[in-house]
Amino acid sequence: MTTVATELTFAASPTELEDRGKALRESIERESHAQWKPHKDRENPIDILRKSDDVRLAELLPVRYGRMLPSPFAFFRGAASVMAADLAHTPRTDIRVQACGDCHLKNFGGFATPERNIIFDINDFDETLPAPWEWDIKRLAASFVLGVRNNGFSGSVARDAATITARSYREGMRAFAKLDPLELWHQRITAQTFVDELPRSLRDVVAARIDKAASRRGSDVDYPKLAEVVHGEVRIKETLPLIFHPEVTRQSDFKQQAEQILRAYRDTLTEERRLLFDRYRFVDAAIKVVGIGSVGTRCWIALMMSSDNSPLFLQLKQAGPSVLEPYAGKSQYGHNGQRVVVGQRLMQAASDMFLGWTSGPAGDFYVRQLRDAKISPIIENFNEEMFLAYAQACGRNLARAHAKSGNAWAIRGYLGKSDAFDDALAQFADAYADQTERDHAELRAQVRAGKIAVYVEE
Repeated sequence: MTTVATELTFAASPTELEDRGKALRESIERESHAQWKPHKDRENPIDILRKSDDVRLAELLPVRYGRMLPSPFAFFRGAASVMAADLAHTPRTDIRVQACGDCHLKNFGGFATPERNIIFDINDFDETLPAPWEWDIKRLAASFVLGVRNNGFSGSVARDAATITARSYREGMRAFAKLDPLELWHQRITAQTFVDELPRSLRDVVAARIDKAASRRGSDVDYPKLAEVVHGEVRIKETLPLIFHPEVTRQSDFKQQAEQILRAYRDTLTEERRLLFDRYRFVDAAIKVVGIGSVGTRCWIALMMSSDNSPLFLQLKQAGPSVLEPYAGKSQYGHNGQRVVVGQRLMQAASDMFLGWTSGPAGDFYVRQLRDAKISPIIENFNEEMFLAYAQACGRNLARAHAKSGNAWAIRGYLGKSDAFDDALAQFADAYADQTERDHAELRAQVRAGKIAVYVEE
């Protein structure tokens, strides 16, 4: 592995920092980022995945592997730990940023800010940690190649999507490095900006979906689907095996324990948001299976109700160590929920007003609203034009997030004005997508051999 340690601080001038970034090209050529070759001691990818099985709910493991089984793209979404191990052996400049850690195209989308504006941003931070900037952009570019392949489009479209991702990141970093700190901090991609940058043929459909989401609050939408009245009491509706009340909820002191956990969470909110939180009372909680990589971790949803019976759904998601920690170093935060929250606030343009953290018998958790006008991309419906437009939006947004926490001037100097890095990254993404297809085939082989049980959802 080629690497170089750099001591880049904000004490030097922007020009000096840019020059230092440019000088790094001598040690880590931009073209070297095209490299992908499995390390000679590369661990079996399924063994890496199974290392976390013992901290997950055993009854949900078949769901986890069942969700990774359908395609290489689905496998990739659940295999952040595998790619983290691989990225540790790729060239890097060691210019650090607050990294997402699981940066793929499905972890971007639209959601409401506390002011009820819809913005486009990264929305998953379970693995966030200070780490080399290259790791996020490489994972993002590879996800586009896999997503394009998954939809049956040609290799040239996949290569174009990866190239645009890298180019948008590079050009975005050049632009963000010119801004003063406050200007940069307030940068965001609004829903209107996102729509305006789409091809004309796509604007009306996307705008209509955004308008629909913006008109409804997440808990109001979820409540009729997720709640029911049982013996005169409002409860979360079970949909086995994906939403259920575990045995602990039947204990006589469960409500008392839940309220204690929520009080600890309340202490992590700002004063004015504590006042808002106090207008709700705890009603019920259940496990809800979400995502792919998170399946099997303890992800609770808590139903809160106001005095006038307005619902609020909170998500309490278990937070373990980041998959990047073995390769980027331990978090400075002893509480992994706090690690997630701080990283999210650093990277996002605006964060959920109920974002906080707490602890429970099973470990660390972070808390947010279950959904607030959330708009997830339906990748399966993307055509070629949409993939390329979406790649541009994601690449630029990642640059904004990295520029907020990292040294934008040094990264800008390293990337430069040419397409050297763009072309290299597209080559890497294509090769790593091939690797993911091989890893996915290994999962399928172990399932066929009866070594891994799966639950396939209808």
